[in-house]
Amino acid sequence: MRPRLATRGRLLTAAACCAIMLPGCIATRRTVNVPVLKNGPRDATGYVIRAQNLRNNRLFAVALAELERAVAINPRLTTAYLAMGDIYRDTGEYGKAEHSYATAAGLEPRNFDAQYHWGLSLQLLNRLPEAIGAYLRSLSIRPDDFNANLNIATAYMQVGEARTGLKFAQAAVRLKPEDGAARVNLGAIYAAMGEHQSAVLEYQQAAELMELNPQLLLNLADSLAKIERLQEAQNTLEQLIATSPSAVSHERMGSVLFRLQQYEPSLAEFRKALEMDPDYYPALNGVGVCLLNKYLVSDRTDEAAKNEGVRLLKRSLQIRPDQPRVLELVSRYG
Repeated sequence: MRPRLATRGRLLTAAACCAIMLPGCIATRRTVNVPVLKNGPRDATGYVIRAQNLRNNRLFAVALAELERAVAINPRLTTAYLAMGDIYRDTGEYGKAEHSYATAAGLEPRNFDAQYHWGLSLQLLNRLPEAIGAYLRSLSIRPDDFNANLNIATAYMQVGEARTGLKFAQAAVRLKPEDGAARVNLGAIYAAMGEHQSAVLEYQQAAELMELNPQLLLNLADSLAKIERLQEAQNTLEQLIATSPSAVSHERMGSVLFRLQQYEPSLAEFRKALEMDPDYYPALNGVGVCLLNKYLVSDRTDEAAKNEGVRLLKRSLQIRPDQPRVLELVSRYG
């Protein structure tokens, strides 16, 4: 399941990591040629306060101009760079946000908000190892921050280190046991580790705490199928398809039905998936395997089924070449 990323304006980090001043964070800022608002403040902090009010009214350009004035007066005013980062994050300019938060963290390495938001912007930019480092520094300052624990767990899972992220996902659930999204994240960590029984428990608790959504239902069905609770997986997928049909949900249903030896309904589900996405290679594989099974059940007399099945498997390999099991089927029956 796709993990949830907390973006309430902070990011996640963990354990204890030495906070260091990074070189090159404090940039020389150009003078902005904009008219001064009437009754303007006389010190840098006053400009920051007014910029925050302007941001609340979504007057982002004017707010940024006020912050430029603040750092012109005091280039080491951390709150000005944090406010800049917040505005850039609001407008989706994550590269600029990252630079602003990095500057703030360079000025105050033990500032939680600077390190957390730096990590968040890095994660949004998919610079995951750097994001993890920033989150760790933030958690060394505030170990029990819910969002920081939640996000660093997600980041570890994104880099394929789910087991390392487990303790942070568990911490997030401990800090907010009634938060459904935290339990979804923990379930996703367990699933990535292959511990699907634990994943199912977390997904089921999440379902009681939050509104059901397609990703939660899909993940729950996947983990149920992994532990051979196939009828429950089928029921979950039926609920998913009734509200949010997709190529993925139909393909998962086809897979579950095949394992339940419902071969014709399975083939129908795989074909529905291909109707929604003709290039979805797992569904191509599903149709191909169903047709090869049909060929075998016919005592190898249904050549049309075999030929179509091999053709679809070959097409799947064109889309995704690194499928050794599919390649073996093509070699055997092609």
